[in-house]
Amino acid sequence: MIGPIGLRGFLMGSSFIHRRSVICLAGCLMAHAAWGTGVSPALTSQARAVVQAQLDAFAADDSLRAFLLGTETLRKRFGSPDRFMAMVRRGYPAVYRPASVAFLKPRRDGVQLIQQVQLTDAQGNGWLATYRLEQQGKGPWLIAACEVEPNEGSFT
Repeated sequence: MIGPIGLRGFLMGSSFIHRRSVICLAGCLMAHAAWGTGVSPALTSQARAVVQAQLDAFAADDSLRAFLLGTETLRKRFGSPDRFMAMVRRGYPAVYRPASVAFLKPRRDGVQLIQQVQLTDAQGNGWLATYRLEQQGKGPWLIAACEVEPNEGSFT
């Protein structure tokens, strides 16, 4: 008679198999979390450099440099560096003149790279800026969009 006995006499019933499957799945999930989203240190550095360069351009009131760090689609939407800078000044003061900046770990979303940045404005309010970057062919990564939302709490 064949029963639920496996190799070397170990019990191979359905509950044992289910438990091993759960353990295997948990291990795979932990490995995936440890690997993160597959963003290499070099790519992390590139993403941060592009966003920091645009923040530096805003700080220097260099509208052309800030504008050129956007994708062609973004540049077409605003038409000129001056219109782009005016929109940032009016709509994104925490991005235009942050009191502090802290980069979070980037992640991939399809072909885009998502770089979130915690910002603090002059009043100490926290903001979360989510930058969407797109690689231009085999060339540089540029900013396709930036969404800013309040980040709970205040930072000092």
